[in-house]
Amino acid sequence: MSEDPALLPATELLERYRDQSLSPVAATEACLDRIERHNDTLNAFILIDREGARMAAAESAKRWELGVPRGRLDGVPASIKDIVWAAGWPTLKGSLTVDPNQPWDEDSPAVARLREHGAVLLGRTTTPEFGWKGVTDSPLTGITRNPWNPAKTPGGSSGGAAAAVASGMGALALGSDGGGSIRIPAGFTGVFGHKPTFGRVPAYPPSPFGTLAHLGPMTRTVTDAALMLTVMAEGDPRDGLALRPDGSDYTQGLDDGVEGLKLAFSPSLGGHPVEPEVAELVRLAAQRFEALGAEVEEADPEIPDCGPIFVCLWFSGAAAVIEPIDEAGRAKMDPGLLEVAKTGASYGLSDYLAAMRDRDRVRSLMSQFHQRYDLLLTPSLPLTAFDAGVDTPTDPHGQSWANWTPFTYPFNLTGQPAASLPCGLAPNGLPVGLQIVGPRYADALVLRAARAFEQASPIALPSL
Repeated sequence: MSEDPALLPATELLERYRDQSLSPVAATEACLDRIERHNDTLNAFILIDREGARMAAAESAKRWELGVPRGRLDGVPASIKDIVWAAGWPTLKGSLTVDPNQPWDEDSPAVARLREHGAVLLGRTTTPEFGWKGVTDSPLTGITRNPWNPAKTPGGSSGGAAAAVASGMGALALGSDGGGSIRIPAGFTGVFGHKPTFGRVPAYPPSPFGTLAHLGPMTRTVTDAALMLTVMAEGDPRDGLALRPDGSDYTQGLDDGVEGLKLAFSPSLGGHPVEPEVAELVRLAAQRFEALGAEVEEADPEIPDCGPIFVCLWFSGAAAVIEPIDEAGRAKMDPGLLEVAKTGASYGLSDYLAAMRDRDRVRSLMSQFHQRYDLLLTPSLPLTAFDAGVDTPTDPHGQSWANWTPFTYPFNLTGQPAASLPCGLAPNGLPVGLQIVGPRYADALVLRAARAFEQASPIALPSL
């Protein structure tokens, strides 16, 4: 394990704080130094709150010296995606249309929980405009790049969060996922990202993309994600759709392994094309679960093509996003967002209701599927990271971002927990992601399986 404090996982940082071998001040300075050295290249942060982070770290150091740490993350450096409210910082959502000169005095629930548990908030990470696509560039911030190869995209829409974590700019990152926006960048940058069961992490204000949207952790270890989820899953009355807090500690039972579990492995989720080098690494990862004691059987859920369902619902949400923006504002927006919003506006009520009925059917089919299988394994993505600055790869993966992300958005439709973790490097030196999907409410089981795989194949980081 690296001795650079910027690369230590949160759990290791907390142990070092406890035995006084490391201070939150030193850990925070190490992360700020990484930001100073690498952010100009990677463009992971839109806002860096050096003064606020240093003040929070100093306060944390005093608490540790007195032996009275606050909560479960005291002194751990973390970042917040520029979609989620954080008091004192503008939430610009990657857009030139949001006025920064207004009160910013409220935390979203997840940010409030991180503060209450003593996390040191470093700043805001980049997002495409209003989080609309699976790569990260915007009219406001420009292009965010992949730490493994800056010529490549880190994915999106939590691309800044992924780039920050992979490059040591904070141990923890808060991401959001409405169609794969945690798992896509986790897959492209080789970090761990977990989209929880819908409602597990309270969200406020509501997303314009409705119940497709989730909040979750992005980290360099599974244990850190479990710790972060434990904190963020605490209750908040502002979210009327949130699940009742049950006091789960997702770090408990994390090392119980997968022996005796029955896993389904779907290499293409119904026939979606996958690049051969990706398919081979994901197949080897599935076989590794057999070596770990699980029963693995190749099986498809036999759900319908979720693309048209997702496109109707997501693009309709995009139409809702731009509806209040005047023509002068729209002239400053990402043309791709305007195009999908135009498509979204073309859907009628009957189209939307039909998509919702089809969504319910997918939910039912996946619920039945998990009566036979504890977990489902798929590729996170059908390809490795492509060039930065474009919305889609070249054919055959299609011209819409929904075409090259067929493994992620079905589980936004169903609200199931799903995680991406790296399962190797392709011959081009870029990470490949394995997706683990569980039945609703089985976040602990998804994390446990991911931890078992991580122990057998530790997460590697780019050389910077």
